[in-house]
Amino acid sequence: MNTTHEHYEEYPARGRSGARVGIIIGIVAVLAIIAAFAFGLIDINQTREMKAPDVRVSGGQAPAFDVDTAKVNVGTKTTDVTVPKVDVGTTKEQVKLPTVDVDKAK
Repeated sequence: MNTTHEHYEEYPARGRSGARVGIIIGIVAVLAIIAAFAFGLIDINQTREMKAPDVRVSGGQAPAFDVDTAKVNVGTKTTDVTVPKVDVGTTKEQVKLPTVDVDKAK
């Protein structure tokens, strides 16, 4: 009980919005990885079989993987774009537009 008659305000309990944000970020990350595999942006091929170590805990071999990722080519191209002028009317001018080419993994 507050006997000093001062204003006392209890802080409300923390909400669960932080947990929701974490779950949403996790779901988006999983969907991005699935999309990368579905569109062929990532291709993983196992190049060596795994060999379990001996019971004596000596030897063994870890598996090796050959990972091919997509190649992204970024450049520019010149094209005609209608650009407004200060005076009444428009003219066509050449501007450089960004281009992106994606070569699927082999």
